[in-house]
Amino acid sequence: MIKFDYVFFKEISKKIFQSDSPTGYTSSIIDKIKSYVDSFHFDNRILNNGTLEVTIDGIDNSKTVATSAHVDTLGLMVRSIKPDGKLLLTTLGGPLTPTLDGEYCTIYTRDNKKYTGTILSSSPAAHVFKDASSKTRDIDNLEVRIDEVVKSREDVLKLGINNGDIVCYESKYTLTESGFLKTRFIDDKASVVILIMLLKECYEKKYVFKYRTKIYFVIYEEVGFGASIISKDISEFVTLDMGCVGMDLSGNEYAVSICAKDSSGPYDYELTTRLINLAKENSLNYTVDIFPFYSSDVSASRKAGADIKGALIGTGVSASHGMERTHVEGIKNTLYLIYLYLIKNT
Repeated sequence: MIKFDYVFFKEISKKIFQSDSPTGYTSSIIDKIKSYVDSFHFDNRILNNGTLEVTIDGIDNSKTVATSAHVDTLGLMVRSIKPDGKLLLTTLGGPLTPTLDGEYCTIYTRDNKKYTGTILSSSPAAHVFKDASSKTRDIDNLEVRIDEVVKSREDVLKLGINNGDIVCYESKYTLTESGFLKTRFIDDKASVVILIMLLKECYEKKYVFKYRTKIYFVIYEEVGFGASIISKDISEFVTLDMGCVGMDLSGNEYAVSICAKDSSGPYDYELTTRLINLAKENSLNYTVDIFPFYSSDVSASRKAGADIKGALIGTGVSASHGMERTHVEGIKNTLYLIYLYLIKNT
């Protein structure tokens, strides 16, 4: 079984989680991941849409399989600038906006300037606004207070901030001594970390892949079309994303979740069964679930017409799209399962 290198996990997870990469603003993190892949000497290229594609020969190159993780996260964009110099917002993806009230943020301008600020309710002061505690925290009632001396829209424009600029809120990355990873954007940066760890171990231990393998570090998943472009010779695609936790679902933070069905429909029965059997035969902590309000990179590929068998696995994540949390054990079990699927037993 592949080794879980906890020291490298701590190093790489901090770097990945603390790199801003909301949908539409991902070139920096793709370059960072590419530098790791290059150091492991795997063939790779950046596609026109910005996705990083890694290609690895296997024992049998007559068959091509794929896996993926999406690097893009939830985020915000400047919708307009108010007369008093505060910024109104639009969402990138579907963040739980009530959790954003009070978050520190960074504004990235088109001319590569950075400014800090705070996301606040438009009724932010208890001593001033009667509805300070009761006002809804939807996107139309949130705004950014910039940490610059601005008193008007014109002052903001002079800074170089304009409509369409990216607003990133803090990831709050924390890895506890008890093994909990609590941070925003576990969906899906935990899977990005898992695939980098897989590539590192395969390079260092010279593990052999069963088939020609494509690994995609995808952008635009949070808006639904992340892996709509994949190589036409792929016959099987097992994507890594977050597993759902809550309601009557079986998923938890310590297990790898295997998804049988999400809102886009059922995943391939034979391939999903094969993954379940791999988990069972190797005594992994796993669950099988349906994800009710969810779709994945496999969903995007199938909707784009890819002729593939598709499956979905991932570590269980609490409080998705809000203040997320998982456990190192769930990450380990996900790493082990994708290793068992891709790599020849050694």
